[in-house]
Amino acid sequence: MDQRLLQIATEVLQRPYPYSSGHVATGPDDTDITPERLHPSFHGALDWHSSVHMQWSLVHLLGPYAEGPAHPAPSPEARAARELLDQRLRPENVRVEADYLRERPAFERPYGWAWAAMLGSAARAHPTWSAALAPLLDTIADHVLAWLPRQGYPIRHGKHQNDAFALLLLRRAYAELGRDDVVAAASDRARDWFAGDGPAHTADEPSGSDFLSPALTEAVLMQQVLGEEFVPWFDRFLPGLGSGAHGHLLEPPTVLDPTDGQGAHLLGLALSRAWQLRALARSLPEARAGILRSSADRQVAAVLPHVTDGDFMATHWLVSFLLLARE
Repeated sequence: MDQRLLQIATEVLQRPYPYSSGHVATGPDDTDITPERLHPSFHGALDWHSSVHMQWSLVHLLGPYAEGPAHPAPSPEARAARELLDQRLRPENVRVEADYLRERPAFERPYGWAWAAMLGSAARAHPTWSAALAPLLDTIADHVLAWLPRQGYPIRHGKHQNDAFALLLLRRAYAELGRDDVVAAASDRARDWFAGDGPAHTADEPSGSDFLSPALTEAVLMQQVLGEEFVPWFDRFLPGLGSGAHGHLLEPPTVLDPTDGQGAHLLGLALSRAWQLRALARSLPEARAGILRSSADRQVAAVLPHVTDGDFMATHWLVSFLLLARE
């Protein structure tokens, strides 16, 4: 399976079109959105953030094979993935990306930032890639520290701008990178925004193009932030999850057209739910925990064929969410 996932991620990263650019032109001389020119590290896989997190997928899947030819007998898929990363994560390429973000502090905020931080964290054991990514990670850290005090309310819907998802990944990545200042800022904002929540009204989940459950995403963030305070908060926020309440969150979402980019988001929703249900199960009594883990298994099984053999609107990004769902 992992070799197939490496193959899929490498293939979609080498596919330049279709391409969805988030570029905001600053004038008539700033309209060239040729993917490789604009983003020499993070092109392919439809858009910037998908390119970033599919490269995270490659680093994650490569494991010891990332260290180079000294490792015994890497597979052809591993060699191809490593060669792609060596090309994309050259210092001169990443420097272009860091400069672009520095000049455009709202670009890919916060979803792309969070995934770029995750890529940097995953690559930290690889000296060449880690050194190349350092300027980008510093730029994102500066942006996070400047952004969080300026935003009064969290964005709570189930798509890219969901702030709970971003804080969850940013805390995780920057903790591994040793940036305690970013971790503290993210933790403080999570408490400010979410500590008083509950009960969550989940009847409106999912919306038609969600790839995140707003309620489950917030719960997993607070599981990380609150520590021993989490269980009382969770009992108030999602009372009865795993014992009859909020049961619709435990069933795979209905996907009528997986070739539609927005409809395919619901495939990712199944995977992000699986990841989050498994995480939440670790804080619950075994009877309820088992129900959540069973749901996670069903949701992954329902989506797996689309990850490995689906339309490009699914394959260009779902590998990353499957890897989260396997944690």
